[in-house]
Amino acid sequence: MVLIGPHDDGGWSQAHYEGLLYVEQNVPNVHVAYIENVPEGADSEQIFRSLSRKGFDLIFGTSFGYMDPMETVASEFPDVTYIHISGFKSNGENFGNLFGAMEVMKYFAGMLAGARAQMDGNPKIGYMATFPIPEEIRLGNAIALGMRRTCPECTMDVRWINTWHDPIIEKEAAASLFDAGAQVVFTGADTPAVADVAQEKGKWGVTYDWYGSCKVDACLTAPYWNWGPVYAKITQGVIDGTYTPGWDYFDADSGGLGLVGFMEGDTLTKGEAELPQEVLDEVQNLVNQALAGEFNRFDVFKGPIYDNQGNLVLAEGQSLEQLDLDQFKEWNPDVKIGMYWWAEGITAELPSLDN
Repeated sequence: MVLIGPHDDGGWSQAHYEGLLYVEQNVPNVHVAYIENVPEGADSEQIFRSLSRKGFDLIFGTSFGYMDPMETVASEFPDVTYIHISGFKSNGENFGNLFGAMEVMKYFAGMLAGARAQMDGNPKIGYMATFPIPEEIRLGNAIALGMRRTCPECTMDVRWINTWHDPIIEKEAAASLFDAGAQVVFTGADTPAVADVAQEKGKWGVTYDWYGSCKVDACLTAPYWNWGPVYAKITQGVIDGTYTPGWDYFDADSGGLGLVGFMEGDTLTKGEAELPQEVLDEVQNLVNQALAGEFNRFDVFKGPIYDNQGNLVLAEGQSLEQLDLDQFKEWNPDVKIGMYWWAEGITAELPSLDN
């Protein structure tokens, strides 16, 4: 496994690392190893090639920017299976794409954040996004759609930080959003810095990625990944010869997604417990539906949906398709709608796609 940050970052990389440990403990006769703090780009290509030469049969790459390097190395080692997390490429043979419908949990967290901001009398939300890629806009739109469900007057501002893991920059961006008036701030980055800043400001932060990231009182909730069962299923499939790499996009009924406060055995956070009971009941009911496979990503992005310019994105009853969720139509002519739009309620401009 190749990690973009340290294995104990309290977020994204730690969630993947714990997923790797789950594989070690639950799949017989497996040897595991990881390399942390691997930059995207040429450096990662060298790492993937080195691991392949050392005889590893299955290699997980856990950052968007590993996509092209993994594709290159996969063509050189046809007997090794490469699974890229996020992104959108696959060769259908030994290089596969893997991700999950985190937009569902972000939508639920958006509902909580909207209700919290409304209750606090300050209907402003902030979103600290990493890079201008479909994933980050998709998750931001999911937050905004959930926010508007419980707080129709709420708005959401956005800050782009252009890093996955930098606690200092993350804290600065969170502080910027709080100082600009946000009552609740979400992070798309790897560490729980947003909640630490919220604690200082007397407001609310929504952490991400790892179930253990929501520790301080000012953490409202955390949508998180549970990679272990997903990785174990793929690993066993590779061993058995039954898994074919392709485009593997899992929903909440896989057991791979969670929301702090609403999973079996959870206790509500301080910020959640103070919310109106009807909001908590509505969120819990939707979480239960998602875990049962009765509510998914296509329900989150189902019309009518308008963008923040007043244009109709999806008509009543119409849902986005998978390609729309994954990509920009500006990048792929096969995409019908894509994800290059901000949902109603978001006050930020769209980022440039020049790079």
